[in-house]
Parts: sequence; C-alpha cells; structure tokens
Amino acid sequence: MFIAGEYDVIVIGSGHSGCEAALAAARMGCQTLLTTINLDNIAFMPCNPSVGGPAKGHLVRELDALGGQMGLNADKTSLQMRMLNTGKGPAVHALRAQADKDLYHITMKETVENQPNLDVKQVLVERILSKDQKVYGIEVETGEIYYTKSIILATGTYLGGKIIIGELAYKGGPNGQRAAENLTSSLKELNIRIMRFKTGTPARVDKRSLDFSKMIEQPGDEEVHNFSFLSEITNRKQLPCWLTYTNEKTHEIIRNNLHRAPMYTGVVEGVGPRYCPSIESKIVRFADKNAHQLFIEPEGYHTNEMYVQGMSTSLPIDVQYEFLRTIAGMENVKIMRPGYAIDYDCIDSTQLKPTLEFKMVQGLFSAGQINGTSGYEEAAAQGLVAGINAALLVKGQEPLILSRSDGYIGVLIDDLVTKGTNEPYRIMTSRAEFRLILRQDNADLRLTEIGRKIGLVTDERYDKFVCKRDSIEESLKLLRSVMITPTPEIQAKMQAMGTVELRTGIMLYDLLRRTEINYSMISEHFDVPILDSAVQQQVEISAKYEGYINKQLEQVERAARLDEKLLPEDIDYMLLSGLAVEAREKLNEIRPLSIGQAGRISGVSPADISILLIYMEQRRRRDEAIDLS
Repeated sequence: MFIAGEYDVIVIGSGHSGCEAALAAARMGCQTLLTTINLDNIAFMPCNPSVGGPAKGHLVRELDALGGQMGLNADKTSLQMRMLNTGKGPAVHALRAQADKDLYHITMKETVENQPNLDVKQVLVERILSKDQKVYGIEVETGEIYYTKSIILATGTYLGGKIIIGELAYKGGPNGQRAAENLTSSLKELNIRIMRFKTGTPARVDKRSLDFSKMIEQPGDEEVHNFSFLSEITNRKQLPCWLTYTNEKTHEIIRNNLHRAPMYTGVVEGVGPRYCPSIESKIVRFADKNAHQLFIEPEGYHTNEMYVQGMSTSLPIDVQYEFLRTIAGMENVKIMRPGYAIDYDCIDSTQLKPTLEFKMVQGLFSAGQINGTSGYEEAAAQGLVAGINAALLVKGQEPLILSRSDGYIGVLIDDLVTKGTNEPYRIMTSRAEFRLILRQDNADLRLTEIGRKIGLVTDERYDKFVCKRDSIEESLKLLRSVMITPTPEIQAKMQAMGTVELRTGIMLYDLLRRTEINYSMISEHFDVPILDSAVQQQVEISAKYEGYINKQLEQVERAARLDEKLLPEDIDYMLLSGLAVEAREKLNEIRPLSIGQAGRISGVSPADISILLIYMEQRRRRDEAIDLS
C-alpha cells in the first residue's frame, strides 16, 4: 500500500460533470484531485459535440452565472451558434452551439491543468474507502491510496460500460476507451442501489463522401451570440450544418433488420432515453411517419468527421451502410466510426440529498450521468452543485440548495432526488413550473449574487453584473418617471413610431408595454439614453411581461411557504396513521426536507400532505407544552 496524497475533495471522472465539480471545489479554496481513466478524455464529447438547446441552454447560462466553466468553453470553441425558438416568447428562447470537439477538450484540459489547488491524474479508481458510512479515501488500480474528506462520483457512462454494435458486444467506455469494472462492487458494498441504463450514438461519416447539393444548408445566426455573460466575442467563423431526411426505403431496411437490432434481441440490458431514441425505436414507435429529420453536423474545423444527428443506432455495420446510403446526399457515404449503444451502471438518484450527497454515506457525492441523466449540460450542472457542496462540507459551512424557482438547475436536481427516474433524464422547459421567470437571459440576475456569496464569482464577473443590474434598475426608474401628454409634437412621434395616438398622458414605461414599441424607438424620439443590448432586452421584458411575471412571482411565494415548512428528520412515516401505504413507503425512502418537497413525490397525494400538516401542528403544540412545563 502506497499513500500517494491527501486532498479535501477527490473527483472521480473528468467529463463535463467532473470538470465543473473539480474547478468549483478548487476555486473555493479546497485542495482537489481530478482523476480520469485517460487524460485525453477530459471534457470529451462522445456524442454530439453541441452545447445548449431548449432548456439545456438555460442550464449553461445558469452555470455561467454561478461561476462555472462550460459557457466560456463553448464560446471559445464554437463552430456555429443559433438562437432557437425565437418565434415564441423569451421564456423558451434557447441558444445552441455546435462545438469543435477536439478544441473543446483541449481548452477545458488546459483550464483544469492550470487551475490553482487542482491536481489532475490519470488513474483508474477501483474502490471507495470508508469507515462507519463515512468516506476517507480511494484506492486506484496501481495500488496507490489517496486520502480525502469528500468524494464526488462523476463516472459518466464508464461504470461497467459495455459497447454494443449488432452481434458484437464488449466491455468498454465511449469511443473505444476503457470501462471502470470494479468500482460498482465498491458502491454496492456501501449499500448503494445500482441501475442499468443505455445510451447510444450515430455513425460519424466522411464529409468528402457526402453530396451537400442534395441537402438543405443550415447556417448559423448572423448575429453573434455567447453563452457566458463574461464573453465579449464579436466575430466567429461559422461552419454550416445540413438538413436531410430518411425515407420509406430507409425505414424498410431497418424494419427488415430488427431481428439483428440489439435493442430487440435482448443484448441491450439498460433502459434507453425516451427523448433521444435510436432510429430503430423511431421506426417502431412512429410507424406512421414516412420521414425523419437528420442534421449533418461538423465535428471540428480540422476534421472530415460529420455527425448524423437523429440516427443513433446499434445495428450491425453492414446495415448501417445500407440504410445510410438510401438518404439524399449520402448515397456514397463512407463511415469513419460506426454508431453503437452503450450499457452502463448508474444509481437510483432518490438516494441523494438535494446537495447531491448520499443520504447514507457521509462525504460521498454523485453527479452527472451516473445519477441517471443524459446530456453534457445536465451533467455539468450537477457537477457544479456537487463541487460547491463538497467544498462547503469540507469547510463546515451550510450547503447550497437551489430551489425550483431559483433556476433550471434547481428543477433538475429536485426532479432527480424527489421523483427519481426510470430512464435517462433530460431537462425540458415543460419540467419548470416557473419558466417565465427562469429565462436564459436573466440567469445572471437570478444567480450571480449566490455565486458571489459562495466564492465562485470573480471580481470581474461581479463588477460586470452590478453594472448591468444597476443600469436596468435606473432605466426602469427613468421610464416610470417620464410622462408624455397628447400634444401635437408627441402625436407626431406616435405616428412616426407606427403606434396609435395618445388619448391621455402616460408614462414612457406604459408606452414601452405596447406590442409594436421597443426601447430603441423610445430612445430615438425621447430624451432617454441608448442602452446596451442586454440591458435593453431586460427593460423590454420587464415592461411587456410585467403582469405575467408578477403572477408567477406570487406562485413562487406560495411554493416557498411550503418549502419553508421543514419536516423533522426523525419522523417515522410508517407509524403515521392515515397516510396511504404508498405514501408511507415513498416518504420513508426519500426523507423529504420539507412539505413542499413531500408534495412533489410521486405517490404522495394532497390528502397525505394534509395529514403531514396536521401531524406537524400537533407536534409543535406538544413541544410548546413541554417547554412551558
């Protein structure tokens, strides 16, 4: 046995979750170790090299507002950016970037390697060392032992990984890497419940073998976007993506080969993602559809590899060639890497606290795909929260728990620890009941103060935030203080702006609330300052959606009152008469922190909540009587 070092925090896994966790803990002053099976896999993108999209883009903005790294890294390495859902309201606008896969990895690797307080080592972790359900270290494949005060599991899909292509199945992680074979046994020794999930990826094809004249070009936006509130990139060389479609011939080939599809032959053990199904599943589930969209997306500036989004598959390689060559523009396609499925071990996430620490193992945290999620953004968000809370635990400080009204990160984690998941979880805007106030554009206004308080937000970021916040407040105050009246001069301005004339005096703020009016028009015709675009956006949203926002804030207050009603930790729910049997079992297993969280548990009814409220009131009165005596 060789004692190789001692750390405050050890992170197992260097994917998007592990990187955010390690950076957060190190930036908060903890001596941190980031372990990885392969240094060349740091922040690797084994599936689509993209960041953001509906709800996922919200997560990236929130990560950035708290002091995370993903947004900055995506901005530096983007091949193309598009703002999605612009035809809808601002609550569902979503930024999506296609990233240079190699450059994303290199840039993040450089970041973690040069972060003070952070060591990065290529080791395969075999065992979690613990005593009396409290962690104290790890043991690696080569025999070294590292002592620590807290551990974060961020193993992604490497835990017990099995690659499947047609009849071929072998142990391994994504993209031909090693799998972690022994760590699962160590987790089971700690009585951690393990599940088996599955994900997959499409073929990567050679750009030179494609005929783009038969496809529809999908360029990036002319307007330059950034995820990070710190980024000031104003020019970006963009590469196009391309749209094509499957057809009935494609579907016929797939249907004729379902007997060779691991999804249907029983070779795949794990449960696959509902919202990112394989092409085999699409053909079976949507048998009435004659075509499915496919996006051909570049993987980098300096590679010919193209990603076939929408065609994840684990069919044999000969079948992959056969159906790909039925698609317009892909008649002569050459596959550079075949599509495959991967089975992997993950945990039942209801074993976790909202801090992402295991309830039964002190100092052990879990984040990312091991928690049953899918997607780089979901993983990174969990990693950041786990890293923060591991550091706060080491420091003996109160943990950070983000509520569902704080951000999509709060929605994501609350869903996992309260409801659990029986399939790979994906964040969606529909999962957030307060999405009108949880917009991507105001993530900094919601979360930067929190990041500052815990020590992740730098002076540079905070100064920029304060300037923006103060400018918004001053602009709104000015608009609410300037009245205009229906004079001939003002009426002429109304006509110039293409809006109806005034009947009585109104404030400029009320003028801005009109659908056809924007702030630029007002600044052009009245004595108000020209604003930065981000500030102008917030001012316009505040005015135009004020009524809806205020109603949602009232809903947030009502929900907060239930979350403030904390449940005693020593309740034995099995002894509470009146509770339904399912409610007793679920409450006893999940151990909710509050009435609010209890109400979000599947199987706990409003009647069960009423019984809990009565019990708490009776207990309060009993405790008061004891105190008086």
